[in-house]
Amino acid sequence: MTAAAGPVCILAGAGTGKTRAITHRIAYRTLRGDIAGRHLLAVTFTARAAAEMRARLAALGVGGVQARTFHAAALRQVRYFAPRLLAGRELPELVPSKARLVGLAAARVGVRTDRTGARDLASEIEWAKSSLVEPGEYVVAAAKATREPPFESGKVAEVFAAYEQLKRGNGVIDFEDLLRAAVWGIEEHSDVAEQVRAQYRHFVVDEYQDVNPLQQRLLDAWLGGRDDLTVVGDASQTIYSFTGATSAYLIDFPRKRRDAVVVRLVRDYRSTPQVVGLANAVIRQARGSEARLRLELVGQRPSGAEPELRIFQDEPGEAAAVAARCRALVAAGTPAREIAVLFRTNAQSETYEKALAEAEVPYVVQGAERFFERTEIRQALVALRAATRSADPGEPLVRSVAAALEAVGWAPSPRPPGGAARERWEALAALVQVAEEFAATPVLLPIGEGAVSSRPPSLADFVDELARRAAAQHAPTVDGVTLASLHSAKGLEWDAVFVVGLSDGTLPTTYAKTPEQVEEERRLLYVGVTRAREWLWLSYAISRSPGGRPRRPCRFLPQFDGRPGGAGGSGAGSGMARLSRKTDSRPPRIVSCRVCGATLLGGADRKLGRCATCPSDLDEELLERLQAWRARVSAGQRVPAYVVFTDATLVAIAERKPAQRSDLIAIAGIGPRKLGLYGDAALALVAGAAVDDLEPEKTSANDP
Repeated sequence: MTAAAGPVCILAGAGTGKTRAITHRIAYRTLRGDIAGRHLLAVTFTARAAAEMRARLAALGVGGVQARTFHAAALRQVRYFAPRLLAGRELPELVPSKARLVGLAAARVGVRTDRTGARDLASEIEWAKSSLVEPGEYVVAAAKATREPPFESGKVAEVFAAYEQLKRGNGVIDFEDLLRAAVWGIEEHSDVAEQVRAQYRHFVVDEYQDVNPLQQRLLDAWLGGRDDLTVVGDASQTIYSFTGATSAYLIDFPRKRRDAVVVRLVRDYRSTPQVVGLANAVIRQARGSEARLRLELVGQRPSGAEPELRIFQDEPGEAAAVAARCRALVAAGTPAREIAVLFRTNAQSETYEKALAEAEVPYVVQGAERFFERTEIRQALVALRAATRSADPGEPLVRSVAAALEAVGWAPSPRPPGGAARERWEALAALVQVAEEFAATPVLLPIGEGAVSSRPPSLADFVDELARRAAAQHAPTVDGVTLASLHSAKGLEWDAVFVVGLSDGTLPTTYAKTPEQVEEERRLLYVGVTRAREWLWLSYAISRSPGGRPRRPCRFLPQFDGRPGGAGGSGAGSGMARLSRKTDSRPPRIVSCRVCGATLLGGADRKLGRCATCPSDLDEELLERLQAWRARVSAGQRVPAYVVFTDATLVAIAERKPAQRSDLIAIAGIGPRKLGLYGDAALALVAGAAVDDLEPEKTSANDP
């Protein structure tokens, strides 16, 4: 990335190496002497991503760059300027969760709610504050944004106002207040603005499609009208609009900054061409503003296994099959930590937890108990700190860590059987893995005038690194199959990925009612597919429970063949279907219902271009003329009527009313041969011609 200073927009598709691109851009500019690392602020959305960026920059020999989340950067600045901004008062305590105060606020205004309702209200208040909406503006803003609040919008506004009062009364602030305080400090205090802008002169923002209005306002305050800004994002991975995030800033970036350099990264280095082809097929049907920046990925890895679509009679059978395949993958040598089971809602997790436990497959639930809060990890950190006092400087770091962990009962082998003992062992083993990775990165030491030297990391360095990770909740990967929602899986990747529960009503969720909401659900599936490096399984159950009401498959899935298998099938030959793919470079053609958008699976539905249950716009008079014409042609050629056109094809013509040959051949069942034989006659009938008006040769063509 050698673009000069100024606005740069990197449109980076999934797996295209965006982190490498932006860290190399930073390194290029820094090591050339164009900028000083201490004057650059790189902002991302997760502590893990920020830590990864810092590690890569260190490996490139770049020091001094601040890589932080929006909240971490704001907290650092507000704390620094607090004595000046607060007239000597201490910075109010930051509450880690809104739910408790929101519950109290709801009770104060007479809204009865349980723990789940309090969390939903907290999420709604978070959306409002991130969108720069005040309590008195909430009702109108929520209606305009087509929000579906957990309570009547007027009641939500009352809870919102009471929550703000409770916060002030208790002398605490939340994360949105923190960002607002940083904005206020810069916008209202010229001396603070001058100092901040003197410190940070160059900016990089990762995952720019996820920025919300409050974060954008903070970014604008940091910039102060300057334009040395590099943004990186992928509109096709916009999946957090329910929190207030919007891809509008990414989409409008080149328009608002006419001199911006736009770079498109489309070479996918993560996934096999087969996975990439399926991802392209899913997102190719996207509509809306985000689709304008849609990228067609080009796979760079060697060919791999075809993605598979598996169909089951019910959810327990689906979960049992997934668990059995996970066990087989682990037995064949795939590390459990390189396998993930992804689903639309957290409520789906329990079924898979039970199935994996019964199959004796270790698993980790993404977003469950925080790693650094586990009892054995807290004990391990105490033991490691104690070991630094007597550590041998010449002993390899990994050996020192392993020796220290012996004090809390850990040993490299044997690994205990499943259960609590296994989970404890896996958690401690994850610390050793972190030590192995950390030992490979030398510690950089400045020696003056921009030069640096290096030395191997010590046990004390490692303990400091763990403290930083704990503060940022940057947890290591534990050796178990990951169970995660599609939202929480964003930014992660695994060798083998199961995307499960792909039935209409779950994905897309029944709550997705507007076209924009449905498109976001499509992007969720795209994110799930692009998490897989080598092996991908997509599945759905015909019914939720044995004998339950049938459901349709996810409308975003490409066309597939095969029939549903019996309940509980788990092997490759148990009646489950493989995803249809003609070649690696030609993804399956998706035929969607023109009424509801569902993927059409049956041949008759595909010819009609709509679900059989969706309302028809059939021109019955035209259909009668088409049927009379077909009868005349079939009699003249002495062939059955369906050889000319099937009933479904005639109905499709009478519904779609094609105006030209390209419209006609778009109807399933009409190929080049039939277009040549009958196309002119069909188009004439659509245009209003009577059967008797057609020339005989147009109704009695012979086979070539």
